[in-house]
Amino acid sequence: MFVTSPIDDLHSVRDYLRYASSKFAASPLFFGHGTDNVWDEAVQLVMRSLYLPLENNTLFLDARLTREERELILERIDRRVNERVPLAYLLGEAWFMGMPFHVDQRVLVPRSPIGELIENGFQPWLADKPVERILDLCTGSGCIGIGAASVFIEAEVDLSDISADALEVAESNIELHGVRERVRTVQSDVFENIKGRYDIIVSNPPYVDAEDLSGMPDEYRHEPELGLAAGEDGLDIAHRIIAGAADHLTPGGLLVVEVGNSWVAMDEAYPDLPLTWLEFENGGDGVFLITEPDLRQWQASS
Repeated sequence: MFVTSPIDDLHSVRDYLRYASSKFAASPLFFGHGTDNVWDEAVQLVMRSLYLPLENNTLFLDARLTREERELILERIDRRVNERVPLAYLLGEAWFMGMPFHVDQRVLVPRSPIGELIENGFQPWLADKPVERILDLCTGSGCIGIGAASVFIEAEVDLSDISADALEVAESNIELHGVRERVRTVQSDVFENIKGRYDIIVSNPPYVDAEDLSGMPDEYRHEPELGLAAGEDGLDIAHRIIAGAADHLTPGGLLVVEVGNSWVAMDEAYPDLPLTWLEFENGGDGVFLITEPDLRQWQASS
């Protein structure tokens, strides 16, 4: 039986939005890498494949596409459905704090709720403390540190990661956002190669425990396991951050760490540590904050 390709029947932007929506709705996709529903996923795939805006784009809906454009979109729809590749990897970009970032399978897809905290200037916890240095520990693509640099426009920011591959991606994002004068990368296993003290240390480290890792949707299999897995309880890296952070914080500095679903294990592991678990208007949880004085006091009493 001869089957024609949909490329012969679909011609406009509107056609491909409808087609992508239908294919996604009929597939067991998991949405957790930038969108949370079929329609937004379709809009992002089609529009960004064509370098068109995600908003105020109705002018383009009836525009006809070249064959090359149609082939590209169909290929990406096929890979999203059949290979379960996260959309950000297909596009080579993800958005964080309203800013675009280069991403590929060397780094996790940005999705941390910490962006909301950065946009709010770490208030009210930072108060009037001046911020001269920021460390983004386990930086991946560099989105958290570069996002912080966009808010604290006079601060120097270090992007640190154990992965040289991840730091190559972070370097590309430093260039993308033109922050080379204030932002640099440092290859380090947690604090191993970190020098000096910082007013803010912020980290979205690996925090997925063994049970959650084994049951993750197929989309996560495309992300580097180095950026996800953190031992049986998901706290292998968090333990090391807690142990070393005080020696790298300025007086009154802040430590902010995301541990996701491992927050229960974190609370159980540190019952006397005065952690503040943050709440976010735009969703997300599993992020704690602690000040340098509280961290030192706890260390002294432990």
